[in-house]
Amino acid sequence: MTFLPDHPLPKGPFRFIALDVETANCNRGSISQIGLACVGLDGGMQTFATYIDPAEDFAPFNTDLTGIDAETVRGAPVFAQAWVRLLPFLRGQLIIQHSGFDEKAINAASEQAGLPVPRLIWADSVKIARKAWPEFRGNGGHGLAHLKEALGLSFHHHDAGEDARAAAEVVLLAEERLQQSVEQITGRSAHLQMSLDL
Repeated sequence: MTFLPDHPLPKGPFRFIALDVETANCNRGSISQIGLACVGLDGGMQTFATYIDPAEDFAPFNTDLTGIDAETVRGAPVFAQAWVRLLPFLRGQLIIQHSGFDEKAINAASEQAGLPVPRLIWADSVKIARKAWPEFRGNGGHGLAHLKEALGLSFHHHDAGEDARAAAEVVLLAEERLQQSVEQITGRSAHLQMSLDL
């Protein structure tokens, strides 16, 4: 099991960071795992994941989906403890999520913990995939499960670290297919942090 603060964070600089979360129940703020996939300037990827104690009950549906239960997160940090270390690492980076769920979960967990909602630079790899592979619309869609099959990706779905890596790989493949950078595809880049901070 991997917990902050024992596990070191990847070393930058990075082009972008993909982020994925898993939750314990239907409450978006009940984060039980956070995964990161950090893509370097050379295209290399470093991954990181930590379990989070959501301090809430685990729903059987979520545990069946993720394999994470109360025993899995025993001894893990609560969200506020982990976020103190992760937020400075993420600020100023382009953060990729696959759908809008992860941003909403981070915001909900922050509010529950009495922390400010973080002002991060988010982009959505679902939207990126729609631009790169419009033929999947109505033909399997752009969820990770279908993209795994259609693009030949190899990952364990519903593990936050694995899903973050998959989202990062989707972006890299989309860049190659469209012959554009993620900044060009999304119109989002790290320099936007300055305007977010104002």
